[in-house]
Amino acid sequence: MKQWNLIHFSPLPFLVVSFIFHPIVVNGADITEQLHRQTDKSVVQQSIDQADTLLRIGQQQQASSRPDKAIESWLQALSIYHSIGDLNAQGLIYDYLGRGYVQLGRYKEAEDAIRRRLAIARDNHDFQSQIFALNNIGTLLLQQGEPTASLQTLTEALEIARHVKNLEGQGLSLSNLGLANARLGNYNKAIKLYENALTFRRQTRDPIGEANTLNNLGETYLAAGDYQGTIGTYGSALRIAKYSGDRVNELRAIDGLVTAHSSVGRYERAFDLLQQRFTLAQELQNRQEELKSFESYAQLYEQIGNFPTARNFYERAITVAKMLEDSKQQVRLLDRLTQMMRKANLGN
Repeated sequence: MKQWNLIHFSPLPFLVVSFIFHPIVVNGADITEQLHRQTDKSVVQQSIDQADTLLRIGQQQQASSRPDKAIESWLQALSIYHSIGDLNAQGLIYDYLGRGYVQLGRYKEAEDAIRRRLAIARDNHDFQSQIFALNNIGTLLLQQGEPTASLQTLTEALEIARHVKNLEGQGLSLSNLGLANARLGNYNKAIKLYENALTFRRQTRDPIGEANTLNNLGETYLAAGDYQGTIGTYGSALRIAKYSGDRVNELRAIDGLVTAHSSVGRYERAFDLLQQRFTLAQELQNRQEELKSFESYAQLYEQIGNFPTARNFYERAITVAKMLEDSKQQVRLLDRLTQMMRKANLGN
C-alpha cells in the first residue's frame, strides 16, 4: 500500500472561528458534479458485478462439460472488463478462454488467448503468470507439432522461473522441456530434465505435478525401450496419484503399465490393470473413460488373437460412443473393427 507523508500545520484561531460561523457555500454545479461521480461509480460497480457473474456462470458451464457455452459467457465478461479497464480480470478471463478452447480442440484460438494473457502479465510485471502462460503456449505448440518453437518458449519460461527463484515454475518448465525433447527423440536429455523436474516438484510438495512428470518419464522410458524403467516409473506415478486422489494421472499410469506389460507378453497383469481402469471409470461415472477401457480391452484381445472377444469390446465401445453422440469416435472404432475382422478372416 502506498504511504503518504503528511505535513501538519497549526490552525490559526481566526480560521477556526470563521469555519464555525460561516458554512461553505456549495453551488449547483458542485452538487451536479458529485451526483455524476456517484452515478459513475454505481454504473461501474454494476458492470463489475455483471462480469463477475458471467465469469462464474462460465466456470459452472465448463464443469458441466459445456466449454462452448462457457466460452460465450467468458467472452461477454471479457468485453465488460475491457470496457472498465480491469487488466487483472482480463488476464484471468484469457486463462479460462485458453482452457475452454483446448477442450474443444481449437488450439490456434487457445494459443491466441494465452498470448494475450502473457502480454497482460508482462505489462503488470507479473512473473509467475508469465511463467505459466509461457508453459501453456509451449504445450500448445507441442500439440500442434512444433517442438522446436516449443523448446524456445519453454526455455524462456525456465529462465524467468530461475531468475525469480520460483520453484514451482522451475519444476513445471523442466518437465515440459523434457516432454519437448522426448518429442524430438532426445530421450536421454528428456530423462535428465524429468529427473531434475522431480526434485523441484517434491520440494514444493506437488503430488499432481510429480505424478504427471513421472508419467511423462514412464512414456519416455517406454519409447526408449527401457522396460524396467517404464514399469518402475509408471508404478510410482500410480501410487502417488491414488494417494492424492488424482484420477487423471491414475488412469494415465494404468494405461502406461498396460502398454508396457502387454509389450513383453505379461497379459495377465495387463488384464488385471484394465479391470482396475474400468472399475475406476465406473466409479467416476465417466462414459468417455469407460469407452477408452472397452477399446483397450478390444486391442489387448486382438493382440492375443482372440478376435470374437475383441469384437465384443469394440462393439461395446461403439455403443458408448453413440450414447455420447461422438460421431468421430464411432467412425474410428468401426474402422478398427472392420480392419480387425478382415485380418481375422484372412487368418482362417
